Amino acid sequence: MFTLTGRTLTASVEPRTGVSLLQLAKDAKIDWQFNCSRGTCARCRCIVTEGAELLAEVTDAEWDRLGDDELEQGYRLGCQAVVERAGKLTARNKTYF
Repeated sequence: MFTLTGRTLTASVEPRTGVSLLQLAKDAKIDWQFNCSRGTCARCRCIVTEGAELLAEVTDAEWDRLGDDELEQGYRLGCQAVVERAGKLTARNKTYF
């Protein structure tokens, strides 16, 4: 089960392989901030505090937009962080704005 937290709403969602954290949050009606859905605006930036290994590797868009220190701390772009397998994951939308 994944626990996703937006600005004010938190929900437990079933992970779906090949689907981004942003899409899971949108489908669950979580108030996850986003604008472009392409990895350029970074409004969907999130911190993954548990289960990062369940996600696909960091994308080029994330390397371009997030700093090394952010990536090391567990930050991802929700639109780029794609589920590879089920398990327990916790993420919170932490936009810059």
